[in-house]
Amino acid sequence: MSAEKEYISVIAREVNISLKQVEVTINLFDEGCTTPFIARYRKEATGALDEVQVEAIRLLKIKLTALIKRKSAILKVIEEQGQLSDLLYQKINDCWDINLLEDIYLPYKPKRKTKASVAREKGLEPLALWLMKETNFDVINEARRYLKNGVLTVEEALQGARDIVADIINEDINARTLLRNQFQKFALVFTKVAKAKEIEGSKYRDYFNFQESLTRIPSHRLLAVFRGEEEGFLKLNIEPDEEIAIQKLSYQFKKRHSPSSTHLDLAIKDAYKRLLAPAMENECRHLAKADQEAIKVFANNLRQLLLAAPLGSKRILAIDPGFKSGCKLVCLNEEGALLADEIIYPHEPQRATIQAQQRVLHLVNQFKVEAIAIGNGTAGRETEDFINTISFEKPLVVYMINENGASIYSASAIAREEFPDKDLTVRGAVSIGRRLADPLAELVKIDAKSIGVGQYQHDVDQQKLKDSLDTVVQSCVNLVGVNLNTASKSLLTYVAGLNEQTAQNIINYRNENGAFVSRNELKKVPRLGAKTYEQCAAFLRITGAKNILDSTAVHPESYGVVEKMAKANACTINDLVAQENIRKQIKAESFVDSNIGLFTIQDILKELDKPGPDPREQIKAFKFAEVKKPEELYIGMVLPGLVTNITKFGCFVDIGVKQDGLVHVSQMADSYITDPNTVVKLQQQVMVKVVELDLERKRIALSMKL
Repeated sequence: MSAEKEYISVIAREVNISLKQVEVTINLFDEGCTTPFIARYRKEATGALDEVQVEAIRLLKIKLTALIKRKSAILKVIEEQGQLSDLLYQKINDCWDINLLEDIYLPYKPKRKTKASVAREKGLEPLALWLMKETNFDVINEARRYLKNGVLTVEEALQGARDIVADIINEDINARTLLRNQFQKFALVFTKVAKAKEIEGSKYRDYFNFQESLTRIPSHRLLAVFRGEEEGFLKLNIEPDEEIAIQKLSYQFKKRHSPSSTHLDLAIKDAYKRLLAPAMENECRHLAKADQEAIKVFANNLRQLLLAAPLGSKRILAIDPGFKSGCKLVCLNEEGALLADEIIYPHEPQRATIQAQQRVLHLVNQFKVEAIAIGNGTAGRETEDFINTISFEKPLVVYMINENGASIYSASAIAREEFPDKDLTVRGAVSIGRRLADPLAELVKIDAKSIGVGQYQHDVDQQKLKDSLDTVVQSCVNLVGVNLNTASKSLLTYVAGLNEQTAQNIINYRNENGAFVSRNELKKVPRLGAKTYEQCAAFLRITGAKNILDSTAVHPESYGVVEKMAKANACTINDLVAQENIRKQIKAESFVDSNIGLFTIQDILKELDKPGPDPREQIKAFKFAEVKKPEELYIGMVLPGLVTNITKFGCFVDIGVKQDGLVHVSQMADSYITDPNTVVKLQQQVMVKVVELDLERKRIALSMKL
């Protein structure tokens, strides 16, 4: 079986799907298709694989392709050494585990100077092999034969031989497999406080004398001890019972008692402590599920945040609150364009309250404001109180907006490009307002790691984290769809098939020629070829288009079948969309042919039932309790709050006191739960009770068990 065919088998087993599904999906990727496009518009080909399965195939393909390249490099090195036998070639070719592959390669891997290599240079390898035979002959007399080549004493000869034995044990595949199993199943995580770091590292005092099974330790605790070690406050060790591990090695390499047994015991112990244990601990650190779990938590939170309820196309007054520096006001139109900006000073020390009220009222009336967005940072609650003192001509709903990352956006190249003549404060206020109108469209402009919904995100593999978050953003953007005539370059970049250059070309074309009137017009955009058009067109929507299908998720390649449906029912496409009774008469099977399958027909009919469905919920107004400071809280107090972050150990809730409280997983429901996501979601409105206060450590413990 060829390497390519075999990795298709590996992927099929991992994803639990058929070989045919894997093969077809890989071919689609090779043709330049994207995950969102394949999952949505190639269901007949893949057997209706969902986006998670399609993406899993893509990632495994990348991983296994890299493994094949590694095999090729290893085979080349061993062949150049003249040691590549047919058996060894087959063993490497059949291996699909990176750790096992490296174990096979280890004896042939070019090495730096080691104790064993020095001993071999002195001619001590025959003595090492003799020791491993466990003969009954006199060890001392045998060692005297090697007092040459700079070896001066018997002990020096025996030490060199033991170094070689330790090296042989370290490179033995069975020994490494045995120890790998011991570490993965039975390793314990041990931590203790670093010398003289008790006070400085007090935030890690829970781990000053700590141990827990590696297989049971939750990801957040493992990442916490990793961070404590990185910061120099903790000493960390991951290891199974040393005595048992060495004993298991002894069973493998010692067959009987002999005069050489003592030396073999010393070599086995040395091999374990100096070579095998550090290597296996390092593997455990890399393979521990902490990274995987933390990245998964971040990805889940990011998806929820990006798909948070939008207010929609409304005129918004957005406020970036502040005390001494004032509150920055901006007015945005229905498309999020900046209409006006200014600063008011309703708080101390200026306290120009009346003038501030007048300016807000004037802006609201002048620009026909329909909603108000206030950042939840410094002076946020006070600014909300101030706004509530104003008597508007018509009721306006006030929304508190999480401004995490707004300062990152305001200083970014994207913000400078959008508002070259405005300062950071104006850009930040614009971001707050746009987050209310459409969180997805605005948050894609910010590095996902800066949004504040992760769990130890700075302690995990940064490339894996970036790849995962980019995938989530792309998935959300394509799930919701993008307004072709209002989307920013940042948003367009995440549309299936597009990149920074093609996104910029779309913006340039729009600026030069005005709004797009049809999807077909995309073909006029420079460097947007047929394949790119195929991938992106259905995810780009044109509100109010002459052809109503251009505003839906129906792919242009399927417009013909919709026209057939209309013709078969003696109506127009617009009638088909508008009249449910006509759609109900359509039998999907009647329109299946060699070019279009049942899955696609069914998806088209769902889309016609609700053109351009937005999977996001409607936004709800929310109001905090009157308390504004942690000092005003007391045990037993019940307050409304907003879920701001979800972790494996619970969720954080904003109760309006500038310090989020933690609802531990054990306090989230009356029944036992293991995953907080089964109980809450980001931005959910919840009622919580204060159960513990530690103001010195800035900790507020909350409960949802009221």
